[in-house]
Amino acid sequence: MTRSVLACLLFGAMAWGQASPASTPATQSSNAPVAAAAPTPGEAAEAAKVAPDAAVVTINGVCDNPPADGTTDSNCKTVVTRAEFERLLDAIQPNMPPRVRRQFAMRYATALAAAAKAHTMGLDQGQKYDDRLRLARLQILSTSLNQAIQEKAGQVSDAEIEDYYKNNLASYEEADLQRIFVPRTQQEPKPKAGTAADKSEAKATDAAPKLSPAEEKQREKEGAAAMKAEANKLHARAVAGESFTKLQLEGFQLGGLKTKPPSVKLGKEQRTGLPPSQASVMDLKSGEVSPVIEDQNGYYVYKMGEKDTIPLDKVKDDIRATLRTQRIQAEMQKLQQAATPTLNDSYFGEEGGPMRGMPMVPPTAAPGSKPSGPGPK
Repeated sequence: MTRSVLACLLFGAMAWGQASPASTPATQSSNAPVAAAAPTPGEAAEAAKVAPDAAVVTINGVCDNPPADGTTDSNCKTVVTRAEFERLLDAIQPNMPPRVRRQFAMRYATALAAAAKAHTMGLDQGQKYDDRLRLARLQILSTSLNQAIQEKAGQVSDAEIEDYYKNNLASYEEADLQRIFVPRTQQEPKPKAGTAADKSEAKATDAAPKLSPAEEKQREKEGAAAMKAEANKLHARAVAGESFTKLQLEGFQLGGLKTKPPSVKLGKEQRTGLPPSQASVMDLKSGEVSPVIEDQNGYYVYKMGEKDTIPLDKVKDDIRATLRTQRIQAEMQKLQQAATPTLNDSYFGEEGGPMRGMPMVPPTAAPGSKPSGPGPK
């Protein structure tokens, strides 16, 4: 077996566990290179002193044509030069620091020895070997495609960033918001234990007959109606200029909640930082109060404070990451749509969830990138 074939096999074994600068596979192989910082200038300068044709890894007893009788031959050795070794590193993890390079060199030498032994045993022959080699090739090619797509997607010009910013300017508005939250349901009041009167009240409550399902449903309906009416009253008082902090406390008290109410001051918020059903409050003018907004949890009333737009230079990196992520997702979606398989359910069984196992194209997501769509979160 030639050294180049072994390098491809080793790379194929490591490729799926390798974390590239812009992708995070679901699982990581134990053979993957250890993630580490790039070498320091001093380390790089020291390594550069070694001549390109100088041996950096020498494995005695391993060669393409070892003695057939098993005897020791001093000429049977494999020598890897600096140029050859760095080509391998460039294919797997460029700028690998010295400590990790040493670990990889040891791993590579062991793999060469294991491959030589497997060759003498005839393990590189037969259908199983051919199938594994074919899968390794598919893995290498799909990983290479993934990297190429990421590199191309990352080529975002300043003009494209500026156009995106202008077209999504509303997403980069930020405002000081105040918010009142009124719970949807009213908690059933519970007597406090402590004084004799309290204990007497608690005992009387315990002795009272329990509500039937219909009565309990009616109580919940009446409580919900009371909370909705309260939200409308608080909204009217908010429009009249009353303190949001005071109104928030009253809303919680009517709801029977004993916990401390949330702060009404949200601070600086962007449209993308609000639930979609509440994002319309960003259209308010300074000093305006929103209508009552209802969702499954309760009722919300907002008041707009000062509003401004984040400058382009502060969101440039976020926009670049957003465009990059969108492009990667679009390319992967096109690839998947162009090769949608039809599976035999009689053989595979009914579809029961997401495909498990090793994908032919690893997932792509830039670390720390924002969800696709206008504006940073």
